[in-house]
Amino acid sequence: MVDADQTFVIVGGGLAGAKAAETLRSEGFTGRVILICDERDHPYERPPLSKGYLLGKEERDSVFVHEPAWYAGAEVELHLGQVADGIDRAERTVRLGDGTLVRYDKLLLATGAEPRRLDIPGTDLAGVHHLRRLAHAERLRGVLASLGRDNGHLVIAGAGWIGLEVAAAAREYGAEVTVVEPAPGPLHTVLGPEVGQIFTDLHAERGVRFHFGARLTEIIGQDGLVLAARTDDGEEHPAHDVLAAIGAAPRTALAEAAGLEMVDRSAGGGIAVDASLRTSDPDIYATGDVASVQHPLFGTRLRVEHWANALNGGPAAARAMLGHEVAYDRVPYFFSDQYDLGMEFSGWAPPGSYDQVVLRGDAGKREFIAFWLSEGRVLAGMNVNVWDVTEPIQDLVRSGTPVDPEALGDPSVPLTDLVP
Repeated sequence: MVDADQTFVIVGGGLAGAKAAETLRSEGFTGRVILICDERDHPYERPPLSKGYLLGKEERDSVFVHEPAWYAGAEVELHLGQVADGIDRAERTVRLGDGTLVRYDKLLLATGAEPRRLDIPGTDLAGVHHLRRLAHAERLRGVLASLGRDNGHLVIAGAGWIGLEVAAAAREYGAEVTVVEPAPGPLHTVLGPEVGQIFTDLHAERGVRFHFGARLTEIIGQDGLVLAARTDDGEEHPAHDVLAAIGAAPRTALAEAAGLEMVDRSAGGGIAVDASLRTSDPDIYATGDVASVQHPLFGTRLRVEHWANALNGGPAAARAMLGHEVAYDRVPYFFSDQYDLGMEFSGWAPPGSYDQVVLRGDAGKREFIAFWLSEGRVLAGMNVNVWDVTEPIQDLVRSGTPVDPEALGDPSVPLTDLVP
């Protein structure tokens, strides 16, 4: 039986919000739990949107965090298709799009991120796509299948994780693919040139064409249809469809309007939260893609846009809302699947933070682990087609202790022997 004396409101119906609601109940919270979601679909996980579901290998129902009946069974009040458009911190209310005021004792913002838009002529054409929501993936799945049947061309703006995963899916459907990227290689700000080349080769072998060092300046169309994409160096690429995969921006408008402390975009943007995921208002928390966390392990603010952060951040925020001691110090983690390559990345190694890259294994066979080091300390590690090593990699990152690079690169030395 729900006790109406306390009401916890969660704004954002993604993985982070859904797991927060689940954790409130599993931790014994008996007050009202209200989950506000601006999509009409039940909360779902996003990785399948560019992986299994996009490829047609997973069914639509497989993406949902819970069975639809779970919410009523757990007495979670789920508001689908409802936008939260205002917070009154003095009155502790959330205003919904239909004018309804929802009172809260504690509020969690899990509003996520939204795809950045191309600011060029032609983006209003029917063949221009983004990939962030389930509806986007449903549409894009049909587009890729059609391009594959008709030998059609897809131009992708951006060689980040989403761009490369969609490129792989498009090639598996049989579509022609060109990727336009302003950096000198794919994943440049994540992996650097040393490891990024491996992904260039992987896709080039499958027929993907790359155009590095260039940006799209115009999408050319006729009668509402895409015909080509033009770049700032004068190149023109044939295209029937274009995917904008140029990153995501945290959805902070609600928090900004409420006067919460924000992080400058130059530092990653997002809502500023402490290690317990509390914002500048003691009754409001934030987690997932939108939150910039003062990370206890790295001693700086991190905003992480990956699945594991939502999976673990939602429960951590819920426990903090309940008054538990929380120090959200998870090592950032994400994974990707492209063709026959599977990888996992653990840690944080932005450009300029490392002075050495150590490879362990056979990069030529794409069975290896890459480590990013600074003065011998492991900042991050990525295992490619090598499994069951995430825990020791994260232990190395967490230790902050210098290791012998030669031993680190020697597959005969167990990683566990290198952990202090």
